[in-house]
Amino acid sequence: MSAEEARQSAIAKAARRLIPFLVLCYAVNFLDRVNVGYAALAMNADLGFTPSIFGIGAGIFFVGYILFEIPSNLALQHFGARIWIARIMISWGLISTAMALVGGELSFYAMRFLLGVAEAGFFPGIILYLTYWFPARERARIVALFMAGVPLATMVGGPISGALIELHGLFGLKGWQWLFIVEGVPAVVLGAVTLRFLDDKPEQASWLSTEERQALAHTLYAEAGKAREVGYAHLRQALTRPRVLTLGLLYFCIVMGLYGISFWMPQVIQTYGLSPLEIGFLTAIPYFFAAIAMVLWGAHSDRTGERIWHVALPLFLAGAAFAWSASSLPLTLMLVALTLATAGTYAAIATFWSLPTSILTGTGAAAGLALINSLGNTGGLVGPPIIGALKEGTGAFAAALLFLAGMLVLGALIALVFGAIERAQARGSGAAAPRRG
Repeated sequence: MSAEEARQSAIAKAARRLIPFLVLCYAVNFLDRVNVGYAALAMNADLGFTPSIFGIGAGIFFVGYILFEIPSNLALQHFGARIWIARIMISWGLISTAMALVGGELSFYAMRFLLGVAEAGFFPGIILYLTYWFPARERARIVALFMAGVPLATMVGGPISGALIELHGLFGLKGWQWLFIVEGVPAVVLGAVTLRFLDDKPEQASWLSTEERQALAHTLYAEAGKAREVGYAHLRQALTRPRVLTLGLLYFCIVMGLYGISFWMPQVIQTYGLSPLEIGFLTAIPYFFAAIAMVLWGAHSDRTGERIWHVALPLFLAGAAFAWSASSLPLTLMLVALTLATAGTYAAIATFWSLPTSILTGTGAAAGLALINSLGNTGGLVGPPIIGALKEGTGAFAAALLFLAGMLVLGALIALVFGAIERAQARGSGAAAPRRG
C-alpha cells in the first residue's frame, strides 16, 4: 500500500467511525440549546413571559457560553478531547434536564446562563478535534457532514418537541417540563459513551493500521507546519490578528441568522394558528433541505478548492429569503422563504469553518477557533433580545425578519472583504494565492 493509499484509507475509516457519532452528539447539543424555542409555545403563557423576557432568556445563554469558550478549548487541548468533551456533555445534559425546574423570570435567566457555561467549548472543541484527523482539503465536506447534526436535530426534534409539549398534565408536569427532561437525558448518556469511544489523535487509534496512522499523521504534521508559516500558532497571535477578528465578525453575522431561525421560527409559524405538533412537523421541512444543501455545498467547495464565494453566495440567498418572508405571505410561501433562508445560512456555515482552520494551528487553533466562535455567538446573545423587542414594539415579525436579512447580507460582504485580504496577504508574501475567491 502506497503512502497516498494509506492516507486515503485512514481518512475513510476515520470518517466512518467518528462522524456519525459526532453528528449525533452535536444534534443533541443543538437541540438542548434551542429547544427553549419550542418550550416557549406553552412555557411563555404558563410563566407570563413577554417576548422581551423570552428574548433575554434565550440570549443570556451566550453570556456564560462566551465567557468560558476560550478557557474550555484550552482545557480540551490540555486534557485531551475524549475526557473534556465527555465532561461538557454530561454537565450540559444535567443542566438541560434541570430547566424543567424553572418557575419564573429570574430562574429562567439563571438556568440559561448555566447551560451556556456547561456547553462552552463543545462546538469549537469538535472543530479543533476534526483538524487532528482530517487534512485541510477534506474539511469543508467533513465539517458539513458534522454540522448536518443541526438541521437533522431540528428536523427530528421539532415533531418530538411538539409531541412532548402535548404531554401536559402527565404525572402532574407541564408539557414543556417533559420536553426539557426527555431531551436532556441523551447528552448524559452520550457523554459516558464518549469516554470509551473517542481517541484523541490518529496515533492512538487501534482501528487504524500502522501504515495508516503514519501516513495520516505525516500529512497533518506537514499541514500544521504550513499553517505556522502563513497563519498563527501562538495564543497572542490568534487573539489579536485582524484576519482572525474579521472571521469572528463574519461569524457574528451568520449566527444572527442561525439563531433567528432556531429561536423564532416556531413562533413565526404559530401566527398561522397551528398546534404545537403541527408546528413541529412544519419546522422540520426547512431543516430537511438545509441538511442536504450544506453537505452538497461543502463537498462542492472541496472539489473546486474555492471558499469565499461558497460562504458569500448562500448568505446573499438567505438574506433575500428573509426579506421575502417579511411580506404578508400565505403559509406555503412562508415555508418556502424560511426554507431558502435556512438552507442558505447552513450552507454558508459549513464552508466558513474551512477558513479559520487553514490559518490556525497548535495553541493558536485552540484559542483562535474559540475566539471566533465566541465573537460569533455574541450574535446569539444580542440577536434574540433585538428580535423580541422588534416583535413586541411592532406587534409582528416583519421588522425582525428584515433585520435578520440585513445581517446576513452584511456577512456576505464581510466574506468578500476577507477574500480580498487573503489575496493581498498572498501577494505580499510572494506565495500563490489560495483558491478562496
